[in-house]
Amino acid sequence: MSIMIPAWIDGTLTPVEKLEAHQRGLKHKAVSVFVIRGTEVLMQQRAMGKYHTPGLWANTCCTHPDWDEPASVCALRRLEEEVGITGLPLEHRHHLEYRADVGNGLIEHEVVDVYLGRAPHGLKVVPNPDEVMAVEWMDYHDLMALVDRHPERFTPWLRIYLTDHADTIFGADLAQAARV
Repeated sequence: MSIMIPAWIDGTLTPVEKLEAHQRGLKHKAVSVFVIRGTEVLMQQRAMGKYHTPGLWANTCCTHPDWDEPASVCALRRLEEEVGITGLPLEHRHHLEYRADVGNGLIEHEVVDVYLGRAPHGLKVVPNPDEVMAVEWMDYHDLMALVDRHPERFTPWLRIYLTDHADTIFGADLAQAARV
């Protein structure tokens, strides 16, 4: 079954097969979610069966919305599908665009809506093994240092988010959590 995602062709938003969008490097819509708990960020290690960036660490979840699916609905859907989290309110934190080589001749050129969720202690996380091989709560400051020391362990988009957009995505939340 081919998955059709919203991509721009000659300036017009068009349904395009997901793999084709990545092969052609077409600009397309995407959604990313970060779930935090105090100063910790819930990270996922991508399953080895993923067609790009398998085994690399990424944010809590990320995906492409279905054609005509609102980003906010997509974020909640994918949070459940990838890591089994339901009922967590999400806050829209950023709208950004990036382009990155993700290996094997594939390009992610995404226009991304980034969401942040604040997890209560005891939040149940149930990774889908088809999507995620491991999850880990990582202290934000340790995560930043680890990405700096070992960038090859992390997806290109996560490195871009943390290098260029961390203040907008996490800013006041982490500063406030550090004072608690």
